[in-house]
Amino acid sequence: MSYLLRVHLPDRPGSLGALAVALGSVGADILSLDVVERGNGYAIDDLVVDVQPGALPDTLITAAEHLDAVRVDSIRPYSGILDTHRELELVDSVATAKDDRLQVLVDGAPRVLRVGWCVVAGIGPRGAYRVVGSSGAPETHATDTPWMPLDKPIALDGDADWVPQVWREMNTSLAAAPLGSGDRVLMLGRPGGPEFRPSEIARLGYLAGIVATVLS
Repeated sequence: MSYLLRVHLPDRPGSLGALAVALGSVGADILSLDVVERGNGYAIDDLVVDVQPGALPDTLITAAEHLDAVRVDSIRPYSGILDTHRELELVDSVATAKDDRLQVLVDGAPRVLRVGWCVVAGIGPRGAYRVVGSSGAPETHATDTPWMPLDKPIALDGDADWVPQVWREMNTSLAAAPLGSGDRVLMLGRPGGPEFRPSEIARLGYLAGIVATVLS
């Protein structure tokens, strides 16, 4: 069983090593690490850890937060494929797909950007509509998107009036980026959070921009 932990910890020598020892003490092995953000004296990292079947995720939180100034922002099951060049592989998959290239994009984006679901949404004379969605995308569609057309990647307010009620009930964090034209966007949903960090929004924007060029 693998989990994805988002951990807020001091950005100083030894912090990550101490965290690895603490997680190891409860039988967890760190499989991969991505730096999400670094600031003045702190770092936010995404860690994929492997634990024995039946192990409770609460033990990971307790072990990590036993360390001084360490906080677990979120923990959720993880079943993605581990690699170090996820964006490049997704762009290549979209570029080489013979058809349904948008479907290839939305199916791969949740793994690459570590979210629950992804859709491409458009806006036309009759309002917003879903062009294509990943397998985990909610059946309830957003039919009103007052923030479109979009000219830059943004984190969206998950409690806004336009957000479908079922999305709000799942405490879904949302982000979007223009996919070429601002009338078509790549939207991400992360049920249960955490909120999107500025570095994640930038990463989404870069990916959407590259893919839009490939699709043009």
